[in-house]
Amino acid sequence: MEQGNGTQILEFLLLGFSDEPERQPLIFGLFLSMYLITVFGNLLITLAVSSDSHLHTPMYFFLSNLSLVDICFTSTTIPKMLVNIQTQSQVITYEGCITQIYFFILFGMLDDFLLTVMAYDRFVAICHPLHYTVIMNPRLCGLLLLVSWIVSVLCSLLQSLMMLRLSFCTVFKIPHIFCELNQMIQLACSDTFLNNLVIYLSAVLVAGVPFAGILYSYSKIVSCIRGMSSAQGKYKAFSTCVSHLSIVFLFYCTGVGVYLSSAATQISHSGAVASVTYAVVTPMLNPFIYSLRNKDIKGALKRFRGMAARKGTTVLRLKNFLCLES
Repeated sequence: MEQGNGTQILEFLLLGFSDEPERQPLIFGLFLSMYLITVFGNLLITLAVSSDSHLHTPMYFFLSNLSLVDICFTSTTIPKMLVNIQTQSQVITYEGCITQIYFFILFGMLDDFLLTVMAYDRFVAICHPLHYTVIMNPRLCGLLLLVSWIVSVLCSLLQSLMMLRLSFCTVFKIPHIFCELNQMIQLACSDTFLNNLVIYLSAVLVAGVPFAGILYSYSKIVSCIRGMSSAQGKYKAFSTCVSHLSIVFLFYCTGVGVYLSSAATQISHSGAVASVTYAVVTPMLNPFIYSLRNKDIKGALKRFRGMAARKGTTVLRLKNFLCLES
């Protein structure tokens, strides 16, 4: 990557909230807390699902994978931001920027695909309950997860490789907390037609198609719920979808916010706020939404805490016994 005068550019500046230096300690503490809550909350959901045999179903299989992806998604951006605040530096290397773009797109697409697969799972469970275990068999679940990974890896790799063909001239400031793809393309001084074309095609195929699938699944779910005669059955069917609908709403609304803010040509706080909401707030809220609205998850978490407490008591007793023996 070379500048107009032939010198090589090795780094960019992540502006984020850098125009408020007096608030940097507060911002650092806030983001560190949000990151730890995100990691701990999603990890707890994953451990609860894996340790409870009652939750070994397709719905919770995809939920545990979504939680793991959310941990990776947040870890792509926030640790670098925390390091920059701590070292009072806004710098990120060119290689680091490309790497961040790759993993951000990868885990963002995986989130998208997993939400779509979870919508399909709810559609089968509500509209075809008698054939649910036959349709959503372990082989299909594994295949859906594998296809999601393959498509996400290929698309993120394509976007990252397309960035390598661009050259940058004079401005290397990115008004976000991470290297956002559209902002990077706007900084380029070479022809970006192919990059924009790939972005638009990817948006249609990788974002538009899954979103259409979610809308179709829920249109069928609504039709099935309306056709139920029992009010209790309607409530039970709808309650299984509320958590997923909340996450879908957060994911797509904040994603659109990031896209619109990155399309702006001037640096503003709206871009940083939208980026924070998309990269941190949404993954952080996922475990709260599922644990507060889902009785199965609540029960699994209680059993997991009880199991951990019993293990801790056993270890303590063993230590005391060994001390007495010695």
